[in-house]
Amino acid sequence: MASSLLQVERLTKRFGGVVTADALSFEIPAGECHAIIGPNGAGKTTLIGLLAGEISAQAGTISFDGADITALPPYRRSLAGIARSFQISSLFPDFSALDNVALAVQAHRGHSFHFWRKARDDKHLRKPALEALARVALADRAQVRVGRLSHGEHRQLEIAMALATQPRLLLLDEPMAGMGPEESAAMLKLLRELKDTLTIVLVEHDMEAVFALADRVTVMVYGRIIASGEPAAIRNDPDVRRAYLGEQQKIVSQARDA
Repeated sequence: MASSLLQVERLTKRFGGVVTADALSFEIPAGECHAIIGPNGAGKTTLIGLLAGEISAQAGTISFDGADITALPPYRRSLAGIARSFQISSLFPDFSALDNVALAVQAHRGHSFHFWRKARDDKHLRKPALEALARVALADRAQVRVGRLSHGEHRQLEIAMALATQPRLLLLDEPMAGMGPEESAAMLKLLRELKDTLTIVLVEHDMEAVFALADRVTVMVYGRIIASGEPAAIRNDPDVRRAYLGEQQKIVSQARDA
């Protein structure tokens, strides 16, 4: 097995009396696509926020490539090689797709947005931005205003913005949320291509996508990890099935039939 790129030990976060991360411990080897699944309110998005540095842990440690990054702010983690996407799109709708990705490059390099008008002509920003758009099949949409792109293209664009920072670890929070069948198929194809070159932590409710992509799956319920292993073992784990009773029964059925 490849060496661990990410190590989490007893990571804990509480919001008032609610524990959203309950002494979480796991490792992710370099090159692995690791899915985090669980019912609504399980703590999956909180975990992504903790890994990205947007949420501060109250206990525990996060190590990336052997270095303790627990106290590092988001921009320092980005510089170290961690990038993320969000559940809800956060784009500049009046700018072009290329502008949005170039802004991500500019921010990653620590440049001010004050000089953005001149930066539009900066090849050192445009070249990596165009390369990132090509990786997500949006090269021909580079000059299109974001407000005119489809929902699926918005999600592709967000991933392009993350890729433009040249990450080693990509944190994806429900990249297929709200997509129709055709858009979902296009995103699945993209993620299959990305997993060949990146370590990925994937939070996703689409179980067909999870079991098609993941090398390993971790299941969270009420802030705790109840199971972690290869997809086949997770599908047949009785604790996982019990965790998905009620409103999650449909997801269990999809996982069992995958």
